[in-house]
Amino acid sequence: MSGNTFGTLFAVTNFGESHGPAIGCVIDGCPPGMALSEADIQIDLDRRRPGTSRHVTQRNEPDAVQILSGVYEGRTTGTPIALLIQNTDQRSKDYGQIAQQFRPGHADFAYWKKYGIRDPRGGGRSSARLTAPMVAAGAVAKKWLAENHGTEFRGCMTQIGDKVIPFESWEHVPRNPFFAPVADVAELEAYMDALRKAGDSCGARIRVTASKVPLGLGEPLFDKMDADIAWAMMGINAVKGVEIGAGFGSVTQRGTTHGDSISPEGFESNNAGGTLGGITTGQDLEVSIAIKPTSSIISPRQSVDIHNQPVEVVTKGRHDPCVGIRATPIAEAMLALVVMEHVLRQRAQCGDAAWVREDSGAESSGATAPQSSFL
Repeated sequence: MSGNTFGTLFAVTNFGESHGPAIGCVIDGCPPGMALSEADIQIDLDRRRPGTSRHVTQRNEPDAVQILSGVYEGRTTGTPIALLIQNTDQRSKDYGQIAQQFRPGHADFAYWKKYGIRDPRGGGRSSARLTAPMVAAGAVAKKWLAENHGTEFRGCMTQIGDKVIPFESWEHVPRNPFFAPVADVAELEAYMDALRKAGDSCGARIRVTASKVPLGLGEPLFDKMDADIAWAMMGINAVKGVEIGAGFGSVTQRGTTHGDSISPEGFESNNAGGTLGGITTGQDLEVSIAIKPTSSIISPRQSVDIHNQPVEVVTKGRHDPCVGIRATPIAEAMLALVVMEHVLRQRAQCGDAAWVREDSGAESSGATAPQSSFL
């Protein structure tokens, strides 16, 4: 394993570099027969792509996706789906000065020590640009899950730097460049303008949820649903922390509060974040991720070069002052890929048979908990 493939039954192999001719992925394991077009995928890529506001990198990439294989007459065939995204707006000369230097906080030093060679242009494989193919693959997973289980994914920004963003409504999220669930983002815009003028960067906190998740997904020990979610989220560039449900807030909770009480109608709270023992309960999956400040900034910082000599590093080029601004569709995609993988595992192990509880007479296909009888 070289760390470039995510998943087993729904396996996504990511390829390319930030300033190479193209980036993309190959999806192996998508069930056959689903209607799929480039337009189905482009929607999420447009949400993630750069250059969409003054608050993100001004690299102007259309991120137009091409389906090269795995689809015939508009439907998936069950064979590998190859997705290609051309890089059209590289400015590699911006990185000439740092080719021999290590940017503080970036992957430069680690890549050099691991491989003995690195692509300094835009960060090469360590660039956030490589999240675009995962968003494309996630769009395919989202479509299949929506059509077969009604599962829905959505996310929002809940904090940027030291600015906590209160939740007002999901309807505000697509109406501003921050994916913020508030009507007025003037304060956030002023904050980002000041940050850019200072030549600095900041982190962010992103919330992502999945609703109408099939019950019973996940494994008892090492492949728990929440464990796989945490693993997937930590695979996103710049993510430094993951919370499921109440997360670190669980530390100060009492058992009388944290344990989600159950009534005949269902759970009365969701501190568990949609899983118990690593297996989905039918409640919403609730995930929160912490994203570090962008490492590529124009403010001078101390470092060393490849000869271990002290240098002052100034990173020029076009960079996001907060990579978290475009992270919401990425987090949604990774959550969708985890759920997709576990749905296919469940189908392989248990088939599509319904679960029946004799004591209630209720029957469920696994998509949601029955409304008439919770059990």
